[in-house]
Amino acid sequence: MARTTDGGGAPVPQRLLAAATRLFAERGYDRTSVQEIVEAAGVTKGALYHYFGSKEDLLQEVYSRVLRLQQERLDAYADADAPIEDRLRDAAADVVVTTIENLDDAAIFFRSMHHLSPEKNKQVRSERRRYHERFRALIEEGQQAGVFSSATPADLVVDYHFGSVHHLSTWYRPDGPLTPEQVAGHLADLLLRALRP
Repeated sequence: MARTTDGGGAPVPQRLLAAATRLFAERGYDRTSVQEIVEAAGVTKGALYHYFGSKEDLLQEVYSRVLRLQQERLDAYADADAPIEDRLRDAAADVVVTTIENLDDAAIFFRSMHHLSPEKNKQVRSERRRYHERFRALIEEGQQAGVFSSATPADLVVDYHFGSVHHLSTWYRPDGPLTPEQVAGHLADLLLRALRP
């Protein structure tokens, strides 16, 4: 049975993902070899193939792990016992912060998603759609309660917010003038202003 750590370091799957993320972000998915990933992670190819069936599986996991985190957090906000405005604002801000905290992952995804097989691409799109649908349900809940304007369809409101989120990797810089929380607050406030009755 393969060991999950090398005796004192981080678990091998985490090391592989960290190395792949860094290399995919720096060089691009198509210009990064499996050999470079295993060397950067300090493991063998056998270890990589024990945890991930291929380099493509690593690419899929780079994005899926962030989406799983975001989905878990969105579910918690959506299920909270709080007014709909607070739940939506918290969810809208959280997706911005978690995207910024995983900016390399977001950049890799949008640059390299076309490298995924049709089947893996479909899986990732399905996970993303589930997230967007839960987010849209919050907007619809507020619209049905009369708290949010229903002048703009909920789908368009979702696209508006996530267009901003998906674009973060092209302009946000950690050494820039705004913290992740400040950007998140501004974008969440813009979303709520767009929904005012």
